[in-house]
Amino acid sequence: MKNFHILPLNDDLRPALQNKIDNLTKPKGSLGLLEEFALKVGLIQNSLSPQLRKPHNILFAADHGIIEEGVSVSPKEVTWQQLGHFSKGGAGINFLCRQHGFELVLVDAGVDYDIPAGHGIIDKKIRKSTSNFLYGPAMTVEEFNLCLERGADVVSEVALKGCNVISFGEMGSGNTSAASIWMHLLTGVPLPRCIGAGAGLDTPGIRHKLNVLSKALANYDGSGALEEKLAWFGGFELAMAVGAMLKAAELGMVIIVDGFLMTACMLAASVLYPEVGQYAVYGHQGDESGHKLMLEYLKAKPLLRLGLRLGEGSGAVCAYPILESAVRMINEMDSFEAVKVTKYF
Repeated sequence: MKNFHILPLNDDLRPALQNKIDNLTKPKGSLGLLEEFALKVGLIQNSLSPQLRKPHNILFAADHGIIEEGVSVSPKEVTWQQLGHFSKGGAGINFLCRQHGFELVLVDAGVDYDIPAGHGIIDKKIRKSTSNFLYGPAMTVEEFNLCLERGADVVSEVALKGCNVISFGEMGSGNTSAASIWMHLLTGVPLPRCIGAGAGLDTPGIRHKLNVLSKALANYDGSGALEEKLAWFGGFELAMAVGAMLKAAELGMVIIVDGFLMTACMLAASVLYPEVGQYAVYGHQGDESGHKLMLEYLKAKPLLRLGLRLGEGSGAVCAYPILESAVRMINEMDSFEAVKVTKYF
């Protein structure tokens, strides 16, 4: 497997950061989570004056063989159609990226379509769609590792532009099935509690999805190795996001984690490399069943609860202004000492 060198955060700066935050002209703790996230970003950057520069949202797209079993209301062609839509600027993630100053990076990780050149979509295609994991592995371990490498390569290119804060999104009909199984395998939460409506399944549809995924797990006859399980039940876009997250942490970036799917990717990344979680800020708690449980398992504090379940990185980008406020707080507020105001706490 591709190796990453992710350093644990240096806690030596924590007392100085906390002292700076506590001595800003406000009652101690009165800015709540802004204070926690200012401390977090300061530790990630090992700086008393952290900065957020050139935010990027990388969106990985791919298709899933399991969709052949009717586990999603979205037909497979929606993946390539939406990817083209993203490239034209009219989708949900597009207006959010424009609003909050993000550069959107589109990556074909394994779309079952020949994406024409000239549309600004990066070609990292492994192959056209994973295989149907009801009957065998979605991808080989070698393909999983290639996904890690290609996801990491995209982040390396973004870092060369000066980006130090990054989020990730996905597009892939049927991908909540893969993420639900990852969640079940990595947390031990019973499978029914990991499965939700995805793009809009009704109650009978969710029951069918549970039946299919339960059969897929029963049919698994691999070695039981972690890497193999992630490959067996994974998606090209999800595995690429895992590699991208690991590279972002290796480069010391702040990672804003999106919803259910990207939280599942961060969960997988943190099982492979526990230190990666120290670089993560969780953008929101979405409406997809299981997301709340996964956040609780990770002991994560999401910034927003807006009932979002779009994916694409939308919740992470929505949360960015709050993270920016935390950084502005630590850099732009005066201290009691500097302005000669008596401490009132």
